[in-house]
Amino acid sequence: METLSSLARHLRAAPPSCGPVRLVAVDGHAGSGKSTFAAHLAAELGGAPVVHTDDLATHDELFAWTDRLRVQILQPLARGTTARYAPYDWVAGRFADRRRALPPAPVVLIEGVGSGRRAVRPYLARLLWMDVPDRAAWSQGQLRDGPGLSVFWDDWRPAERAHFASDPSRPFADTLVRRGPEGYALLPGPAAATGLPPA
Repeated sequence: METLSSLARHLRAAPPSCGPVRLVAVDGHAGSGKSTFAAHLAAELGGAPVVHTDDLATHDELFAWTDRLRVQILQPLARGTTARYAPYDWVAGRFADRRRALPPAPVVLIEGVGSGRRAVRPYLARLLWMDVPDRAAWSQGQLRDGPGLSVFWDDWRPAERAHFASDPSRPFADTLVRRGPEGYALLPGPAAATGLPPA
């Protein structure tokens, strides 16, 4: 079974997938632990940058951020240049005035629901899926966010279901990530087992 350290080693040794960058997606249901896992993996990679899709989505565009990702991040990285993007401020309800710089590091992680979507997969070196059932993940997310965001979750659940119904990520995952009492278990994903193409 692959470990976090061996995963990091394999990612560093993988062929670049987006210009000089090895782009790695950490996808899964909301509340499944993507941000936490991505932070652990980034640390194992020596501080690899992490792009959060929450910085690209908005209240009105929970999943309609593909063009923003492509233009502001994927295309610059594919050219080997520094990407610059303005993160969305969920409190103010607008994009920040100041842009964040994202250099073309050897490995860049992108984490968030739908980060392994069809439009992104051609740029990926590996797609990781947090293997937590949707209802269990949503319960964890609601517990984390508290009652103040219950209305948000009421809107989120059907939007997430609709997204994955039309553009599923899990069947194309190279690796399934399961969290246990002693850390993460990394298992071969459906794509590794079936040889599915990335698109």
